[in-house]
Amino acid sequence: MQGINQILQRMSTIQQRFQISPRANGDFSKILANEQANHSNPSSSSAPSNVGTEKNFATNDISKMIQFAAQKYGVDPKLAMAVAKVESNLQPDAVSEVGAEGVMQLMPETAQGLGVRNNKDPRENIDGGIRYLKQLMASFGGDVTKTVAAYNAGPQAVERYNGTPPYSETQAYVTKVMALYKS
Repeated sequence: MQGINQILQRMSTIQQRFQISPRANGDFSKILANEQANHSNPSSSSAPSNVGTEKNFATNDISKMIQFAAQKYGVDPKLAMAVAKVESNLQPDAVSEVGAEGVMQLMPETAQGLGVRNNKDPRENIDGGIRYLKQLMASFGGDVTKTVAAYNAGPQAVERYNGTPPYSETQAYVTKVMALYKS
């Protein structure tokens, strides 16, 4: 829990520092790269204090990408972060036993359907994953629990059971994501 609180605290700091605003008409990769270039100068007073530790810096980059994409698509950044944390622990090179890839653990077919060209590119993967969250949220009338369950088990399973399916993996997943989201 302490790690999540640190991430959320860092997200708040990043949001205040960069005052990132959604830009619906911009190319996500180009905008994010520009934001990173504008704020990565080590002599700048806004440079991250933990630049020396690559793992932390990478996590901070992932957090920025999640924050940016969540704002871009109008998804609660705390929900997006909770899903990403449970899916991959924010690891861009994560691959599941069934072939889901990246931070948001998109299956190749799902990624392709979302227009993600390179599922291993964290920017594209996060953008696609959060766009998928937005689509699921719309499909389930804003019901966060059903949205989270559908992200894990698929929307058809949630529709079939009119809620979280009776799959132990999905039930545990929903419990973890909701605990992070509500904390």
